[in-house]
Amino acid sequence: MLPEKTAQTHNKRVDVIVIHNFRRFIPTYIGINPGAINLFFDAIIPYLFSRESLPLGSKIIIIMALINPHINFNGNAEEAFIFYKSVFGGEFAKVVRFKELASPGFPVEEKEENKIMHIALPIGKTNMLMANDVPESMGKTNENENRSKIVIIAETKEEADKLFIGLSVGGQIEAPIGNSPWGSYFGCFRDKYGIEWMVEFDPKK
Repeated sequence: MLPEKTAQTHNKRVDVIVIHNFRRFIPTYIGINPGAINLFFDAIIPYLFSRESLPLGSKIIIIMALINPHINFNGNAEEAFIFYKSVFGGEFAKVVRFKELASPGFPVEEKEENKIMHIALPIGKTNMLMANDVPESMGKTNENENRSKIVIIAETKEEADKLFIGLSVGGQIEAPIGNSPWGSYFGCFRDKYGIEWMVEFDPKK
């Protein structure tokens, strides 16, 4: 159950649902005084959302969800993630093989036993890159699909170069990294596992 804050502003009742982790996380993460955060949630948000256009009793939900990419592989998830780990650094948060979940109700073929059911690699402060192998019985994943890309927003130009060069080894460069028409430092490629990446650094941010 999410904690709920109720505020009285301009004689209107405004229900503000605040995700607890969001409120607790901000002061330590970006160095803002906790008192300022409390003021923001207890006074400013209720004030901003207590205008005539907001129906009485409306609930304001503050989203602090994380979006983490998840990739399907044709039996080479472990190989790919060892490669990604060599570029990003860090350690795997979790590695689960199909054989670990085998049971009478979930039989696993011998050739699938050591394939990856779930693997996760933490990247940066809060992100997680995740994947699994697709069992052969479910068909092959299209390694040339072009509906989705993983976007990396680098903190420096040097970091952008490092990640672009490292991840694109053995892959296909779609746009060499460099200054873009919209003012950022940008490049994109398909890596040697068929995954498409976009790397960008915006010096204005």
